[in-house]
Amino acid sequence: MELLIAFGSALWLGILTSISPCPLATNIAAVSFLSKRIAHPFMVFLSGLAYTLGRMVAYAALGWIIISSLLSVPQVAQFLQKYMVKALGPLLIITGLFLLEVLTIRLPGVALSQKHHNKLVESGAPGAFLLGLIFALAFCPVSAALFFGSLIPLALNSKAGTILPFIYGIGTGLPVLAFAVAIALGITSMSHWFNKITKLEFYTRRITGVIFILVGLYYTGIYILQFRGHNT
Repeated sequence: MELLIAFGSALWLGILTSISPCPLATNIAAVSFLSKRIAHPFMVFLSGLAYTLGRMVAYAALGWIIISSLLSVPQVAQFLQKYMVKALGPLLIITGLFLLEVLTIRLPGVALSQKHHNKLVESGAPGAFLLGLIFALAFCPVSAALFFGSLIPLALNSKAGTILPFIYGIGTGLPVLAFAVAIALGITSMSHWFNKITKLEFYTRRITGVIFILVGLYYTGIYILQFRGHNT
C-alpha cells in the first residue's frame, strides 16, 4: 500500500509538472514546431514520442543521480534517515506555498539559439529527443518546487527510492504524448485544448498546494513539535 501511494504521488507530481503553465507552453510549442517541419503524421508522432522520452529520461536520470549520490555516502544516508522525516513537513509546506504562488523565485533558464533549435528539429527523432532533454532541465519555479521540494524528499523517505524519478518522468511525458498524438491525428484546435488544460491546471495546482500544506502541517506537528515536547 505504501509503495502504491508513493508511485501514485510521483506520477501525479509528474503530470502536474507537465501541465504547469511554463512547461505546458514549452511542450506545446515544441511539439507544434516539430509537426510543422515534418509532413508524415507517423513521423510527427515518432518525433513527439522522442521529445517526450527525452523529457522523461532527463527527470529520471537527474533524480536517480541526486538520490543515489546522497544515499551512497553512509554519513549522509544516516543523517537523512534520522532527519528526513522531520524535514518533510516544512518542505511540503514550502512547496505548497510555491504551488499557491505565495512564494516565487527567479530561476536561470536554459537558453537554446534558434539555429541550434532548428538543427535539432531537422535531425528527426534523435534531435527531438535531445530537445526534450534540454527543455526538461529548464526548470520553472513550480516545476523546481515539485521536483526538488516534493519528489526528491518523497524518494529519499520511501522504500521505492530511485524508482520514483522514473515514475515521475512517465507522469511528465503523458500529457506531452497526448498532444503529439492529437497533432499527428490532425486535431487543429490546439488553442482550445490549451485553454482548457490551463484552467484545469489552475485548480489542480491550488488543490494540490492546499493538500501539501495540510500534510506538511500534520508532519510538522507529529515529528517536530511532538519531538521537541518530549525533550523539554
